[in-house]
Amino acid sequence: MPQIQYLGHLISHQGVATDPGKIQVMLNWPSPSNLKKLRGFLGLTGYYRRFIKGYDILSKPLTSLLQQRTFTWGEEAFQNLKKAVLQPLVLKLSDFRKAFVVETDAADTGVGAVLLQDEHPVAYFSKALGP
Repeated sequence: MPQIQYLGHLISHQGVATDPGKIQVMLNWPSPSNLKKLRGFLGLTGYYRRFIKGYDILSKPLTSLLQQRTFTWGEEAFQNLKKAVLQPLVLKLSDFRKAFVVETDAADTGVGAVLLQDEHPVAYFSKALGP
């Protein structure tokens, strides 16, 4: 199957996928010991946020650490985000001649949506709510 690698993505006739090499870097990322290392991890995972269902909600415990004066690490959120990155997902390339469908969900902790075409995801969106 012909594909090209472009800006950390693999593009083929099936759609757009994450670069397995970049995913491996995320999986091998050690638990951050300071804010600079945490920002690096969140920057890398955030680049692929449109591939990760509920990214903002999953990353909220980590992004909230950026606002604190003291760095108190929590491993669970870090591992949950790594697991989410592992989900093999190919986002469908948009065909603007066809209809799109948006599915949404909301809870006290956040809202989420997926843009679909022909029942295949084109992109995910999420936003954590509350403090």
